[in-house]
Amino acid sequence: MTPEEAARIEAGRLLFARPVQFFFAAQKLEGLPPADAPEVAFCGRSNVGKSSLINALAGHHGLARVSHTPGRTRQLNFFAAGEESGPRLTLVDMPGYGFAAASKAVKADWQGLMFDYLRGRPTLRRVILLMDARIETKDGDRAAMDLLGEAAVPFQIVLTKADDTKPASRLLKRQEEMAEIVRKRVAAHPVVITTSSAKGTGIPELRATLAEIAAAG
Repeated sequence: MTPEEAARIEAGRLLFARPVQFFFAAQKLEGLPPADAPEVAFCGRSNVGKSSLINALAGHHGLARVSHTPGRTRQLNFFAAGEESGPRLTLVDMPGYGFAAASKAVKADWQGLMFDYLRGRPTLRRVILLMDARIETKDGDRAAMDLLGEAAVPFQIVLTKADDTKPASRLLKRQEEMAEIVRKRVAAHPVVITTSSAKGTGIPELRATLAEIAAAG
């Protein structure tokens, strides 16, 4: 590890050294908290491991509720990281998409809220788009990328559940697929991060990325 890489990892550790706090939930655009610290939103298919990843970043397994019912979370949940005297960052847990059990009306309401938030939030710096390392890219994933492009929001792909992807060649193929996707998407960040909430793989690197966003303000 180079000194520069070590410094990035340390900045990420420091950002999450203090407890991450849940502070707001919103179901409507007009109910959002004041736009204060820079924000990074997390989105992905239901059961992609979004809550588990947020918990791993925070080092607090009970921070974001892990639901076994796909599509249960239908609001924007806001978490504060960092401290007043240093870089601060707001993590936004977005509702999962692609849940089959929800009615069309609920899906439409959720998609409307998501798009309005993405398009109109002045402090939103990046969306972390979570993709399951074990399964193929779904139509819902492509639709989410289209939506992010329409909203002109930069996004970064993070692969989840890498520890449960066997054999290793399958994970490599998935990483290559993600690299190809980001090359074709104008709004996509070029770096894809592979993670495992269970094993801690990629968590320091993702924290480092988030710390850079926080420091940029």
